[in-house]
Amino acid sequence: MSETGSSSAPIPNGEGSSRHPGNKVTVVLGAQWGDEGKGKVVDLLAQDADIVCRCQGGNNAGHTVVVDSVEYDFHLLPSGIINPKVTAFIGNGVVIHLPGLFEEAEKNVKKGKGLEGWEKRLIISDRAHIVFDFHQAADGIQEQQREEQAGKKFKVLANQYKSIYPTLKIDIEGELKRLKGYIERIKPMVRDGVYFMYEALHGPPKKILVEGANAALLDIDFGTYPFVTSSNCTVGGVCTGLGMPPQNVGEVYGVVKAYTTRVGIGAFPTEQGNEIGELLQTRGKEVGVTTGRKRRCGWLDLVLLRYAHMINGFTALALTKMDIMDVLPEIKVGVAYKINDKIIPHFPANQEVLNKVEVQYETLPGWNTDISNARTFDDLPVNAQNYVRFIEMELGVPVKWIGVGKSRESMIQLF
Repeated sequence: MSETGSSSAPIPNGEGSSRHPGNKVTVVLGAQWGDEGKGKVVDLLAQDADIVCRCQGGNNAGHTVVVDSVEYDFHLLPSGIINPKVTAFIGNGVVIHLPGLFEEAEKNVKKGKGLEGWEKRLIISDRAHIVFDFHQAADGIQEQQREEQAGKKFKVLANQYKSIYPTLKIDIEGELKRLKGYIERIKPMVRDGVYFMYEALHGPPKKILVEGANAALLDIDFGTYPFVTSSNCTVGGVCTGLGMPPQNVGEVYGVVKAYTTRVGIGAFPTEQGNEIGELLQTRGKEVGVTTGRKRRCGWLDLVLLRYAHMINGFTALALTKMDIMDVLPEIKVGVAYKINDKIIPHFPANQEVLNKVEVQYETLPGWNTDISNARTFDDLPVNAQNYVRFIEMELGVPVKWIGVGKSRESMIQLF
């Protein structure tokens, strides 16, 4: 997960510091609209990591990790904190809701032994911002307004500024009192994050893992605007969210669900509003970890994935939830978009254009077999192997892991 650095951290302007790029970080990123199973990939890599970092987002993200049949839910804490040997780092790009942080830790401590002593293993950048209850309430109002007035961007913005949230109620004294209660607990965890990362990168060899939250199509710049999150959840967010140079980015693993899902409204070209979509939703238990909302489901979209790869430069992929498709006699894969009978080579930035694209599909035979007990690539039926190889060939990126179930053991590693 990293390369050898010098034996001790050189002074930044010291002689020779530029000759030692230092340790490399391994990055795990969502490649679709989120919910791809990043937590499982991070959990796998965290077994062997020294430091696991979160670089962006807030507790609007949700990762589920299953260890020894115990299901842990993470929102703010890096899910690698479940390994008692790991130092968990929350970078400056993360917005922290303090009540949420402690609630999340306490809930997970009750579930199993994995999180005992978490406070001693967590470091928080002193440049990370705090988000308050009223920020979250305002966000909920904005989301509601967006859904009610979908497509009328100017009106939504104008009404937001006109109304300045008249329904928002803030208990100022109560919230301040509650926040003061967290001060003493949070103090020992807070450090200069830039210097912490510098030492980690330029000290002794270390395995450093960066856990992305949200996903490429939710990125504030590259996502399907305006239905996006407020941070950069693509590879650039690693450097800005941790305060580290791009030369220290090593492997970039894209996590891809074997089909596509999306929460909330917005264009979704390969969506199946039929029994296929329903089957994927039911079999895949596609319900949001944070919101509890049902996820919309559809076929795998390679146009979307090529776009995510253009931005992130994935060195390998993790293909998750392959087992959900066990019962399908045939499987379609979106390979191109057409507008006015012409194939377009890019992924449209404009929602209205994206809503109008006609998807070109390749149809592959299904495998009609339970693959949840497969532990090697050779254990998979030929049609399942062909599905994986087709994705690799179309994207030009190797698949390193295949997920065939919930547990740690059901991630097949190919190389």
